[in-house]
Amino acid sequence: MVRRRELVAGMATLSLLSLSGAALTSAAAQEAALDGDAIATAQGDIIVHPVDHASLLLGFADQVIYVDPVGGAARYAGLPAPTAILITHGHGDHFDVPTLQAIAGAAPIITNAEVFDKLPEPLKAQATAMANGEDGTVNGIAVSAIPAHNITADRMNYHPVGVGNGYLLTLGDKVVYVAGDTEPTPEMLALSGIAVAFLPMNLPYTMTPEQALEAINSFKPAIVYPYHYGESDLGVLETGIGPDTELRLRNWYSAAG
Repeated sequence: MVRRRELVAGMATLSLLSLSGAALTSAAAQEAALDGDAIATAQGDIIVHPVDHASLLLGFADQVIYVDPVGGAARYAGLPAPTAILITHGHGDHFDVPTLQAIAGAAPIITNAEVFDKLPEPLKAQATAMANGEDGTVNGIAVSAIPAHNITADRMNYHPVGVGNGYLLTLGDKVVYVAGDTEPTPEMLALSGIAVAFLPMNLPYTMTPEQALEAINSFKPAIVYPYHYGESDLGVLETGIGPDTELRLRNWYSAAG
């Protein structure tokens, strides 16, 4: 059962942050344009901007949502400032304190308990830990935490049950799913009505392309972006995805130095 609560950053609710610090970062976000794929909603376009590996930006209206930003400040130079930051879990390709200190500004941070406990106090004051199954809002955007973990016996040490989050974001009339590091969990396979899905694949840590293909053809997102794919052979996706889903292969490694 999903539990609903207002996400709390420190002692203030995120709705208050959206009127104060987040409003300032919204203004800053307008100083730079965000480029990428445009996905139409009834309330304007979602912009999908790959950064590197597991890091991406989502633009919507005056919001710029950073997902798992790592790699240092230079990697985000010239991009709009974040109005919110989502962190799926504590592995170094998803979570990096120096990067957050450099780019976060006053943006609210949504993460899991593992990462929250590792944040320095100034960042912790603007952060909220969400557990699997919780949902709430950040800057007026509905956010739900979806379990993200391994299911294969010899991979369970990488991402154990109950630690990592994937996230559902409701942007206009579209639901976006950022899976985080996971294999196809029951919660993933039970999803429906997903407009855009970001699915990881690379061994031994997450899914094989074959597992991803089975998941895609099960919950049928309208658009799927493979990300966090490393050296995986994505050819199986190109030939196997059903007619309900558009496959979008983009370069998630152009920023790697």
